[in-house]
Amino acid sequence: MARTAFVAGNWKMNLGRWEARDLATAVLDGVRGVRGVEIALAPSTIWLSEIAQVVHGSSVTLAAQTMHHAENGAYTGETSPLMLVDIGCKNVILGHSERRQFFGETDDIVNQKVLSALGHDLAPILCVGESLDEREAGRTNTKVDGQIRAGLRGVRAEDMASVTIAYEPIWAIGTGRTASPEQAQEVHAQIRSLLRALYSQEISESVRLQYGGSVKPDNIADLYAQPDIDGALVGGASLKPESFVAIVEACGTR
Repeated sequence: MARTAFVAGNWKMNLGRWEARDLATAVLDGVRGVRGVEIALAPSTIWLSEIAQVVHGSSVTLAAQTMHHAENGAYTGETSPLMLVDIGCKNVILGHSERRQFFGETDDIVNQKVLSALGHDLAPILCVGESLDEREAGRTNTKVDGQIRAGLRGVRAEDMASVTIAYEPIWAIGTGRTASPEQAQEVHAQIRSLLRALYSQEISESVRLQYGGSVKPDNIADLYAQPDIDGALVGGASLKPESFVAIVEACGTR
């Protein structure tokens, strides 16, 4: 089953207002004419409205870096799914390792957010991945399986068309280290096998799986060439338009 490539740029907590607008504008200019790949930009929450204006009417969609599961309430500093939809978001990144590590997000919290996103027509990018200690202890499969089972708990088969899963080995995020194409493919194949067991062969073959973790223009081609890798969730390289555009081009055609 053919799957459309999907590349998303996670800008994390970077860039001022005009820097963000300039970056988004440069990306739009750079990817004009690229075919066969879906593109999303995930700026800091405070700049979502700015970037929504820039990408409006283009093929590039808007993504949020996180959200609260509730529609409203006394949750100081949080952003609800209704707010994200209102501002024009199509996707939301959930369960990123930095959210889990620095903000105490558990598998149960991530699951609440996944269900809430789907209930509000937001397409979640569910992030999973193991630490270096877990990989060296041979626990990669156990960790990733557990995160996916928990994150997708209660998600109906008919909703899986909106779900993307991003495998991001924690030891490769922002470190300059990247899983080899073979290492990445092994985990992606495992994820697809788990989806087959949880849902069906058809769903397993249709869900898009991204790789994330020090993705760069010089390694994306080998990663994307793997049969179960359908694109990338890009961190640092998404802050440079020429790098991000090169990654998009490697996953698409002109």
